[in-house]
Amino acid sequence: MTPTYNKIHNRFTLNGLHFTREELKEVAYSFVKEGEPYEQSVGDFLIDWLNDWDFIHVRTSGSTGQPKLIRLKKQHMVNSAIATGDFFGIHIGDKALHCLPSRFIAGKMMLVRAMILGLELTLVEPSSQPLGLVGGNYDFCAMVPLQLERSLSDINRIKTLIVGGAPVPNELKEKLQTKKTRVFETYGMTETITHVAAKRLNHLTEHDGGQSFRLLPDVTITKDARGCLIIEAPNVIEDAVITNDMVALTSAGEFEWLGRYDNVVNSGGIKLVPEQIEEKLKAVINERFYVIGVEDCGLGEKLVLMVEGPSTKKQELREAIDNLNTLERFEVPKEIFFLDQFKETETGKIIRQL
Repeated sequence: MTPTYNKIHNRFTLNGLHFTREELKEVAYSFVKEGEPYEQSVGDFLIDWLNDWDFIHVRTSGSTGQPKLIRLKKQHMVNSAIATGDFFGIHIGDKALHCLPSRFIAGKMMLVRAMILGLELTLVEPSSQPLGLVGGNYDFCAMVPLQLERSLSDINRIKTLIVGGAPVPNELKEKLQTKKTRVFETYGMTETITHVAAKRLNHLTEHDGGQSFRLLPDVTITKDARGCLIIEAPNVIEDAVITNDMVALTSAGEFEWLGRYDNVVNSGGIKLVPEQIEEKLKAVINERFYVIGVEDCGLGEKLVLMVEGPSTKKQELREAIDNLNTLERFEVPKEIFFLDQFKETETGKIIRQL
């Protein structure tokens, strides 16, 4: 029998304590009234989850367009939790660490997974080093790349880790190869109730797909005329989701992410995908950076490089880029600009602007 949203698993615990549905409502009200800001967002979600409605409202991050308020069915969120449990091998009674903001879908779903799958959930304040706030070992956890980067020394305390919110840098992937933790990069968005696909980042076998994301159960994909991903997953979404993510379909159940359609630069009739160029530039740039297109009377758009930090090494960087033999001629940035600090969205994604 499929679990339903109006039931709390009898093995679920929150910070070591068991709660019935009614008791959990009291915890939620206490969090909202007396808790720390991160606990208040947990309380707000639990109040919404435990009411009599069969849906909740959440705000999107803008992956498929402008951020907006959308309605998600609670049963779809339950189905997503079950699919995650099956895909990653999460079992009743497993210990899970919740270290993400609960005002966003990823944090909300950690709570749903625990309540539905019967996990022993430890809740800590979201920070860049969450494992420094708590002891013990955990079977399952979700982090963003920055948290993973700053938790590497303790990451073996987690058996299975999923990472989302932004692409995982190649340098970080390399550091994971000596860790015993199973680490997966996930693909998804608010509209798909977090991830609908994942790829293994370390200890790869011939069945792990390399650069390809593997679909979770009951998810199908196609591409539109732009080459962007269309997702159909009737267990978690009512209608197909048309994304702005350009992909290569490597098999019926796998795809490779290429970049964002809305980031594409049309320079002299040549379409440049910034994310692919950025992968090459990482060889010579240690700071945070991105490339974007700006208006140009001759080319229509020209490619420019934005680097975070002081401009003291501009000439040295220009020479390094000019000598980078992996770049095609038209992939070399025409200009380099420096910003003291990049602007970010609420979820920590860089806002690409001149």
